[in-house]
Amino acid sequence: MLELLKRSLIEAPIIKRGEYYYFIHPISDGVPILNPELVEEISNHISNIADTNIDRILTVEAMGIPIATALSLKTGIPMSIVRKRKYELDGEVKLSQSTGYSKGELYINGIVNGDRVLIVDDVISTGGTLHALVKALNGIGAIICGIIVVIERGNGLYRLAESGIDVTTLVKIDVNEKGVSIMEASGD
Repeated sequence: MLELLKRSLIEAPIIKRGEYYYFIHPISDGVPILNPELVEEISNHISNIADTNIDRILTVEAMGIPIATALSLKTGIPMSIVRKRKYELDGEVKLSQSTGYSKGELYINGIVNGDRVLIVDDVISTGGTLHALVKALNGIGAIICGIIVVIERGNGLYRLAESGIDVTTLVKIDVNEKGVSIMEASGD
């Protein structure tokens, strides 16, 4: 299962910035090219493992958008995007997020008390964005029916679990000077 995803990760270029090795991948970066077969494989897998008795698919700008869009088209469930821009709509909720590489504000629109949501995202590394998002959704009164992230790297999953936040990942990777190694994959 997830053979295209695993192969594409193993073949991903690596760049070093300081002491950190980055993998460059279509799901996390949108480059060099995002093939529809890869997005379809991922959205098929998510639709098979996720609770789809939900009101909304929710993702964070930007690279969760292709996955959430494909899942929305496949299931007929509407999606909302947590944006990096303020719109000042009624009910807009601001959250502050901090990751290993950025800090900033995100804005939730279109989610209300009692909405059943499935969160999908591209990568989890530190868990900072998901932690802030879950806290904000709980404050709204939304019901989180699942959190599914395509690529797991780093200790963010464990940090979230310590906070009582359960996240399902499709592929766990390690990255070093030799490239990407697949540590675990959903369905294997």
